[in-house]
Amino acid sequence: MNPSIETPTVRPANPCFSSGPCAKRPGWTPETLNSALLGRSHRSAAGKARLKALIERTGALLGVPEGWRIAIVPASDTGAVEMALWSLLGPRGVDLLVWESFGAGWASDVIKQLKLDDVRSFDAAYGGLPDLGAVDFARDVVFVWNGTTSGVALPDGDWIAADREGLTICDATSAAFAMALPWAALDVVTFSWQKALGGEAGLGMLVLGPRAVERLESYAPPWPLPKLFRLTKGGRLNEEIFEGATINTPSMLCVEDALDALGWAESIGGLEALIARSRTNLDAIETWVARTRWIEFLAADPAARSCTSVCLRFADPEIAARPVNDQAVLAKSLAKFLEAEGVAFDIAAYRDAPPGLRLWAGATVETADLEALFPWLDWAWAQVRAG
Repeated sequence: MNPSIETPTVRPANPCFSSGPCAKRPGWTPETLNSALLGRSHRSAAGKARLKALIERTGALLGVPEGWRIAIVPASDTGAVEMALWSLLGPRGVDLLVWESFGAGWASDVIKQLKLDDVRSFDAAYGGLPDLGAVDFARDVVFVWNGTTSGVALPDGDWIAADREGLTICDATSAAFAMALPWAALDVVTFSWQKALGGEAGLGMLVLGPRAVERLESYAPPWPLPKLFRLTKGGRLNEEIFEGATINTPSMLCVEDALDALGWAESIGGLEALIARSRTNLDAIETWVARTRWIEFLAADPAARSCTSVCLRFADPEIAARPVNDQAVLAKSLAKFLEAEGVAFDIAAYRDAPPGLRLWAGATVETADLEALFPWLDWAWAQVRAG
């Protein structure tokens, strides 16, 4: 042990800072799920009512415009994005925006799996954003709103053309419920409960604007669509999917958990309160980073810093000069050290990202827990550097 820094005495009440699945909402206990509709069909009247309530309350909380469709879909946010890509892309050229691993994954699907001919990819290294001004909105555009693995988020939607001809397809899984989404600029939005709501995994949500619905009803992809991807029936939107008649069997335990998280969000003031809590958490991290010499934000532009998946890299010049593999070993050692102390779980950077740390700061995380964590981070850094 390094005797130069005393072991902190205050521990985070909740050491869960993972970027997915994320911390449960404050006060959550397993007993909150006692009323889950278990052992019943999701197609029963009671089951459909639960699913429809989840859809309607989600739309109300997020401010989704009237007339937009919202569906609960299989395979989390990944399933929702894949449904959109395979069902909607093809009739126009596609512009892809890539600045972290999930955006890179969608680009790979479009290029290598769908094998579309007219595709352009605008890339940026971890920590930055691509040239948004280069996007052609006569084409379809695919992008994440928040780079979960880079900590870089779009600051706004002002770059998106109001008179666009193509569709905007937005993976917002670590932005929904924590950042303001400009619905008028987005035609397709996807997310999962396991991020900002702290919900359980396995199910996602797909939100379609009128322009996306028009595309579905006027265009049939030339490739086969698996049953799980089919959003139309007889050339028309299958409205039942957007009223709670899910394509496959959902976990009603996860549904109950999501309803509980929505109830908590509603009780504290809705979306505005959720955003404020995330911003306060980011403010606390910024204050700590500003006084800490060994760490810095991966996001180069403060205006593009994520307030949910906050990614940090080593600022110590001697460490930063080491090979990437050595830095990765150091980051993993630091994370394991903190996990062994029971003060922070799962905070090493994503495997494809530059080595460092990643702290989830969404609304389900208490600022007091982050502030209790900071002395432990400094203490652990001193121990790892000394040993």
